Amino acid sequence: MVTKTLSTFFISAFLFSTLATNSVSAIEDKKVFISIDSDALSFTQKKFGKRVEEVESRDGISVIKIDEDALPWLSMLMHKNFKRCGGFMLHDNANEAESLLNTHSEQLFAQKNSFIDYKIDQDAIVTPMIAQTEAANILATITQLSTFQNRYYKGDYGKKSAAFIKDTWAKLVKNRSDATVEYFQHSSWDQPSIILTIKGKSAETIILGGHQDSINGYMGGQTARAPGSDDNASGISTITEVVRVLMDNSYQPQKTLKFMAYAAEEVGLLGSKEIAKDFKKKNANVVGVMQLDMTNFKGNDSLDIVLMKDYTNEEQNKFVGAIIDHYVPGIKWGYDECGYGCSDHASWHTQGYPASMPFEATMDTMNHKIHTANDTLSVSNNNASHALKFAKMALAYVVELDHR
Repeated sequence: MVTKTLSTFFISAFLFSTLATNSVSAIEDKKVFISIDSDALSFTQKKFGKRVEEVESRDGISVIKIDEDALPWLSMLMHKNFKRCGGFMLHDNANEAESLLNTHSEQLFAQKNSFIDYKIDQDAIVTPMIAQTEAANILATITQLSTFQNRYYKGDYGKKSAAFIKDTWAKLVKNRSDATVEYFQHSSWDQPSIILTIKGKSAETIILGGHQDSINGYMGGQTARAPGSDDNASGISTITEVVRVLMDNSYQPQKTLKFMAYAAEEVGLLGSKEIAKDFKKKNANVVGVMQLDMTNFKGNDSLDIVLMKDYTNEEQNKFVGAIIDHYVPGIKWGYDECGYGCSDHASWHTQGYPASMPFEATMDTMNHKIHTANDTLSVSNNNASHALKFAKMALAYVVELDHR
């Protein structure tokens, strides 16, 4: 397994070197605009040479123009060298990219503002439900999602895996007249996002989401094997277990609950970016967002759940930490930073919404087999015991926030 991975890497590195240094092309590559953390700018310029052009840098964010076909390689290099999953945000055009640089005040608001009166007092509801969460259910869903050749955002596999998630969630809410499961269609690629909505008495909205797509960063393309068991079948399966427990208990929310499976996260947070922008355009009153991206690899001996400090809300992070202490005793948690655009919480943060990103480990101890054919359940010892901790935490988060 290790030999195969290393061999693939060296072959891919050779191909990448050829692509990155070739300045003459019979057909001009399509240029796209992305934003990255400024600490990765010089690295990106060095690796891609004339294929990348800096547009503007401000407040720690750099907008660059780059060949579209270089994006999979950039994603691989961001993961390898900066320990970032994704590591950049793709934009529709130059104006959208540059407008991101003008959202500093909104991002600061999303980081520092207290959106709600956080407290914990729903033990009578939460404690019995937490006891009903089962690792076996999470494991079964991870297993099923991993059987797809990949869940790449372009092509049939990505559409079929999305249909599986939609059908799975629809079955869980089939007896609820207040629930809907719908596709959020994206015009520029095949894979739709999925949104499960349970209407509450209020239009205030709580979002629990994770990305559904997977990618093989070394082989690329629509046919390469990318089981994505941890990245991110684990997050989707954890969300699915939260929904199951809520439905089994006929939970009637006060606020509107939305559970989301985002498309195309691995290539620049594309799905969540479109959804978050749409919510902002409609002035949606989102009072809390939690992102579950990789929940089943315990890479750190001293920490079980790691809250990312960057592109998240400080007060909500404290609330999540208090929830862990109160409802999942014995679970050790702490903080780390993940880097710009590391997952879909950054899309919501950029639009001014309060977000949290509980992660499976620190960035240097995370699962380093993601984006390869070896991101399988064997990495997590063929169980979902680590993801179960996240299901308990997320369930308590939804219910407690719902009653604020």
